[in-house]
Amino acid sequence: METKGKTKWLIDPAHSEIQFKVKHLVISTVTGKFDRFEGSVNASEEDFSDLEVEFSAEVDSINTNQPDRDGHLKSADFFDAASHPKLTFKSKRVKKNSDDSLKLTGDLTMRGTTKEVDLDVQYGGTIVDPWGNVKAGFEIIGKVNRKEFGLHWSAVTEAGGVVVADEVKLAINAELAKQA
Repeated sequence: METKGKTKWLIDPAHSEIQFKVKHLVISTVTGKFDRFEGSVNASEEDFSDLEVEFSAEVDSINTNQPDRDGHLKSADFFDAASHPKLTFKSKRVKKNSDDSLKLTGDLTMRGTTKEVDLDVQYGGTIVDPWGNVKAGFEIIGKVNRKEFGLHWSAVTEAGGVVVADEVKLAINAELAKQA
């Protein structure tokens, strides 16, 4: 499918992952992911240097492999999934750094708050799979301050350290399928 001269690509959830990492008690890192998400990319350039991205994840699908923690993250203390069921990203601009590296800037919305974020995008290439489908791969990293999005819950240890760090690292591996 072409949109204004651009080819449409859809994220393949079976071959993609949306992860986040946050420091816990300052001494360890907790990794989580969203199990349900969707996204699309429109691009006319083969190197994706003009890509346009739209993405959303269902907050209720948050998964840290710890049901009690997941329930707390879905609560009003953090994401407030009942009132804000999705987090979204919509690109605003892209800058080519090298043949396979891009800087993607866009609006990230979580818990009803929208902030501009920068993401580093590593383009892995394009290939035709064994079934004749054209696929493209990307690794995307970035970081956000959770408190800027209204995720303010915190607690302090006896020694005065924080339980959950403010900085959250984003790590996304995305495989896209070209639409006919």
